[in-house]
Amino acid sequence: MSDPAPRANRPTLVLHVPEPNYRPGDAPDFSGIVVPAAGAAPRPDAAAAVSETHPLCTHLVRVLDDNAQAVGPWNPRLEPELLRKMLRNMKTVRVFDDRMYRAQRQGKTSFYMKCTGEEAIAVAATHALHTDDMCFPTYRQQGILVARNYPIETMMCQIYSNAADPLHGRQLPVMYSDKAHGFFSISGNLGTQYPQAVGWAMASAIKGDSRIAMGWIGEGATAEGDFHSALTFASVYQAPCILAVVNNQWAISSFSGFAGAEQATFASRAVGYGIAGLRVDGNDALAVYAAVAWAGERARTNHGPTLIEFFTYRAEGHSTSDDPAGYRPAGEAQEWPLGDPIARLTAHLIGLNEWDDDRDAALNKEIDAEVRAAQKKAETNGVLPQQGFDRIGSMFEDVYGDTPWHLKEQREEALGEAREFLGHDVV
Repeated sequence: MSDPAPRANRPTLVLHVPEPNYRPGDAPDFSGIVVPAAGAAPRPDAAAAVSETHPLCTHLVRVLDDNAQAVGPWNPRLEPELLRKMLRNMKTVRVFDDRMYRAQRQGKTSFYMKCTGEEAIAVAATHALHTDDMCFPTYRQQGILVARNYPIETMMCQIYSNAADPLHGRQLPVMYSDKAHGFFSISGNLGTQYPQAVGWAMASAIKGDSRIAMGWIGEGATAEGDFHSALTFASVYQAPCILAVVNNQWAISSFSGFAGAEQATFASRAVGYGIAGLRVDGNDALAVYAAVAWAGERARTNHGPTLIEFFTYRAEGHSTSDDPAGYRPAGEAQEWPLGDPIARLTAHLIGLNEWDDDRDAALNKEIDAEVRAAQKKAETNGVLPQQGFDRIGSMFEDVYGDTPWHLKEQREEALGEAREFLGHDVV
């Protein structure tokens, strides 16, 4: 064989390895992020051609300006009563998160995952959906349940896996599930929520139903195959669904560049699949509401799916098992240019003369008391380390309609060992 062509004049090949701009000890600087003026993004009709939405994949839909005033074509013009309800829900989620975080640190449960700074993405979206639409969330959408009036005491019991846990300890903490509230079971493998959301939406259309589905994943999970499979089906079959990418800049401990953020916005992936796409200020509750309401109308009128990127920032660690101080600068969350969603909605209500500091302080006190009372009541059923073998036999239930013989044998063996260990009968 002849030698390959001379290589002397060829450049050496290199790989690009994404690297965050700032590491611990650096001074965070977000001046490179382009934040368009609130109200600058055009709002196409919900029945517009897909191509009309594609410029919005690189724009940023914003409603609240720097003075907390609602401006522009995306302003949903919500009634003050609904705004106050959304504010209450968002504040409740934050207080709930803080209480459960402390509970984990006190050894009452194994782990917890906060959504600080992302409350608007779940709460405002839920209020924009119909109450019977099905949600396929990640573990930072506890605001869906709060907005749908699911008892926070029951959420706490699930976190503690105690006797009042409706899932009987069969799911990890924070992975809630409740069909009646349209909350599909959370999966630790987040990418799976997208195919399931698309499949549910397709089934709704096949049955001639009117309900739509909304699925959430983080930007890191867009690098998984499930993301692309779901978008293929959603595009081909024009599934009536909304697919949300919560771009909070960080996956478990790797920044968004590893999922492709340096090459394009995540909303831009809608272009390649020929579906509608929006990029939205995730810390602006009114923008979140407006975008989801728009996409919901589009899905309900058989104009196909919408991919929405919610641009936000994960203020806390990935979970209680993660220390963000090991990979990002201290104080970075406070420098995030889109601010705090609760503070922004509060300021908007005050600007409308529909809120004031005294009412805000009273609401904070009321919510704190409610969450404390719910926690106290939930803990009467026990916390995670106190759970024992008393209902060990239940682990063999709810899998088969008729339990196979070999599982019956295993159940009896487990019960026998538990009786011997505890010194009393168990079920």
